[in-house]
Amino acid sequence: MLSHLRIVEFEGLGPAPFAGMMLADLGAEVIVVHRPQSGPPQSPAPATPPAPSLLDRGKRSIVLDLKSKDDLRVARALIQTADGVIEGLRPGVMERLGLGPDQVMADTPNLVYGRMTGWGQDGPRATTAGHDLAYIGVSGALWYAGAPGTPPLTPATLVGDIGGGAMYLVAGLLAGFLQAAKTGKGTVVDAAIVDGSAHMTALLMAMAAQGHMQEARGQSLLDGPHWCQSYDCEDGAWLTVQALEPQFYAVFLERMGLAQDPGFAPQYDRDLWPEQTARLRAIFAAAPRAHWLTLFEGTDACVAPVLSPWEAEHDPHMAHRGVWQRAGETLQPAPAPRFDGKRGQVGAPPERGADGAAIREELRARGILS
Repeated sequence: MLSHLRIVEFEGLGPAPFAGMMLADLGAEVIVVHRPQSGPPQSPAPATPPAPSLLDRGKRSIVLDLKSKDDLRVARALIQTADGVIEGLRPGVMERLGLGPDQVMADTPNLVYGRMTGWGQDGPRATTAGHDLAYIGVSGALWYAGAPGTPPLTPATLVGDIGGGAMYLVAGLLAGFLQAAKTGKGTVVDAAIVDGSAHMTALLMAMAAQGHMQEARGQSLLDGPHWCQSYDCEDGAWLTVQALEPQFYAVFLERMGLAQDPGFAPQYDRDLWPEQTARLRAIFAAAPRAHWLTLFEGTDACVAPVLSPWEAEHDPHMAHRGVWQRAGETLQPAPAPRFDGKRGQVGAPPERGADGAAIREELRARGILS
């Protein structure tokens, strides 16, 4: 879908390379500029060359030392051939290298320059360090992630780095490419995790405006009811239940043998949720997960297992769609979304610097690099 685009990605952490991977999955030519060593600039050099990162799949790799005048010249030349740039460094770093948007867009006015940070390019916290939990903690996105009286807990990086960061950077870049194609004018995309993760709460805030979400944790439709929980089974495995609508809740109760139990008849009574949850915990803990999966198989009760990625690889539905694939021994999620029903395929990432010589030769052939 994006085979007409070339994107230059400067090596960073987490969300920026994920965004580059997703664009490469969509067909763009993504050239990642790797540093001579892996990790943040202040990190000690590894004793052995770092292994290729899964997030570099589908990309080409060139190693450049941006403190070297010659390599910096290569980086500038490379940007001149690009439709887009991805960088995930702290505000001001690219400017000090002479690679900031004002500096490079003078030569490439249609460039879409994507900037990935936690706090954004401005504001009181813009130049301070942070990680996923700090960003979503401040943005409000972490608030409902946990039971009342317990610390919030979320899947690592998914809500902040990937959901609020990488996905918004991809959306911003795609919007920028559309504008550039129509007007010839580029743009700077400021993708901040605090912005994106806060934006992701829009559905919850819409529900709050309708009275379905309360500020107090454990009192809302999506974080308090007995029919919206994960439960332990006898064998230590887990199940999820989210029978939100009355017709699905009725199926759930019927399968559980609780359709005539007056204690479960009131579905939306907040005062009863703790007792109803406790009763279900005891019931689910009395049998292994396989028993419950057989019981709910093919129904609209909205019950599903909680699987690790390695278990999910063998789930019949996931296997049918090829959601989890392997390149060698490495388990990877397949590209998403799909177009015209075609299933995306994964491949092994390149060795660092594998395409350096070829990329330099291409720049010389175009007369951009002497």
